[in-house]
Amino acid sequence: MLKKHLQFNFAFVIIFIVQLLVESDPVTSKLVLLDFHYLVKPLITISLMLFLVYHTQLKGRFAKRVFGGLLFGLFGDCFLMFQTAHPSFFLLGLASFLIGHLLYIMAFYLDYIWNSRIQKGYTRWALAIFGVFCIVFYIYLRPYLAEMKIPVMVYAFVISLMGIMAANRKGRVNTLSFELVMWGAVLFIISDAILAYNRFVLPFETSGLWIMSTYMLAQYLITMGAVERKMKKKSAM
Repeated sequence: MLKKHLQFNFAFVIIFIVQLLVESDPVTSKLVLLDFHYLVKPLITISLMLFLVYHTQLKGRFAKRVFGGLLFGLFGDCFLMFQTAHPSFFLLGLASFLIGHLLYIMAFYLDYIWNSRIQKGYTRWALAIFGVFCIVFYIYLRPYLAEMKIPVMVYAFVISLMGIMAANRKGRVNTLSFELVMWGAVLFIISDAILAYNRFVLPFETSGLWIMSTYMLAQYLITMGAVERKMKKKSAM
């Protein structure tokens, strides 16, 4: 896969590295990049949207919904970049990512209903693992959330459902697409969990590196999974 999309992967690695440098040393990066550092973060999703359009021409509901998820990820990135300017920007960013996750859920659901009879055992495991994580992590965060209890509860439920629906694609699409999207969903949950811990519980110095590295990989893997997607023939298992 890396060799197959070599030019794009090289460009995305450059964006990835520059964004991590911005997160690791914001002061120096602003001096070196000047105002261009504001363009680096949006390039994450913009590059992935262009890549998706090039390879799929947005044919079919799946590609359109993944594109929509990336678009709202772009909105979320932009709002969070300026969250220090106004507190409402954090909520707008949260809402943007929430809509993005809902669009991913709607995309993954298309593959689930293709043949909902198969892989029932895997579905039960996904429900148990992601459901338990959602409940336990929310209970842990709840004392720190103040007026954000309900928004965070809704967000935790939706992102866990996104993970469940990503897992439900097993056996319905080719293995490569399933694994790429599945790992993308897991990394997205990890990224959001780190962000929530850093914002509500205990800020830590390297949080930006961990949040952005997992987030960028998550969006990359989901996009690649959408490009590599091939439906399997319907069969009972």
